[in-house]
Formats: sequence, structure tokens, C-alpha cells
Amino acid sequence: GFILVGDVLVGGASLLKAFEGGDVWIGDLFFVCASICWSAYSVTVRRFGLDAAKATMAITAFAFVVFVPVFVVLTRLGWLQTHLLQAPWTEVAFQAVFQGMGSVVISGITFTQMVRHFGPVRSTMITALVPGLSALGAVWLLGEPLHWNLLAGLGLVTCGILFGVRQAKPAVAAPIGAAVESKP
Repeated sequence: GFILVGDVLVGGASLLKAFEGGDVWIGDLFFVCASICWSAYSVTVRRFGLDAAKATMAITAFAFVVFVPVFVVLTRLGWLQTHLLQAPWTEVAFQAVFQGMGSVVISGITFTQMVRHFGPVRSTMITALVPGLSALGAVWLLGEPLHWNLLAGLGLVTCGILFGVRQAKPAVAAPIGAAVESKP
């Protein structure tokens, strides 16, 4: 409850803009969809005791094989606008390495290890800090205004995480490659 109310305090104003006819709600919808994907991934990793490096490589390869062809088709059909070819190749290469290695590989492996060690409940609760910390980063880096709802929301999310982590039972990592028992 604390996490939900805290997230509404942090992002509720942008959700209300959906009623004004803006497109902000689309990003919020993508954020919710991403959260659902991470939750499913976390539970799957924990249930099957997947190896962090192998799981990250599989997800990365699958995303590349699925995303690149869809991206190319959508841009060729004109359904998706891109300025990728106008960017300097050094910037594209830097982002490919930074996002590919830093964001995908390092965070994928460490998050998967965290799920195996702490379990999906504790691991995903920590990710609830992302909206509030992103908003604080926007205040610091982009000069966005600091409102009471941001601080109150981040405080509530932190309290919710503390309560949730204390209530969750410690996870016992399943051995790598362990077979899932099937009941007759």
C-alpha cells in the first residue's frame, strides 16, 4: 500500500494529463508493462534457478533477434520515425556499448544474482525506488522543480520497501539446472 500510494504521489500528476488529451500516459503505460515483464522474469529466474550470465545472454539475444527486424520493418514502412542514421557513428557506437554492456549485461547479471539470492519479492521491491529516484535525478540534473509530493512519495515507497523486505522470507537459491518437480 505504501509503495502504491508513494508511486501515485510521484507520478500521479502525469497520469492525470491523460484526461487532458496528452500523450504522457503512453510512457506510464510502458512503465507498467515493463514492471510486469520484470516481475515475470524475476519469478521465472527464481523458480528455475537460472544462471545469471546465461539468463542475461538469452534475454539479450532474444531481444536483439526480435527487436531489430521489427524496428527495421516499422521504420521502412514509415510507421516509426527515427533519426538514428543522422547521429554521428561515434555516438551510436558509444550508446551501443554503454547501453548494451552497462545497462543490459551488468545490470542483467547483477539483478538475476540478486533474485537468486534474495528472492523475487525482495528484489523487485527495491526496484520500486526507480520512479522516485529518477524524479530526484531530474531535479538535480535537469533543474526540475522539487515538490512536496516527490519527497512524500519517495518516503512512502521507502517505508513500503522496508516493511516488505522485513516481511518477506529469505530466499534459498535453487541449484543451477535443478529440474522442476512435476506432480502426477
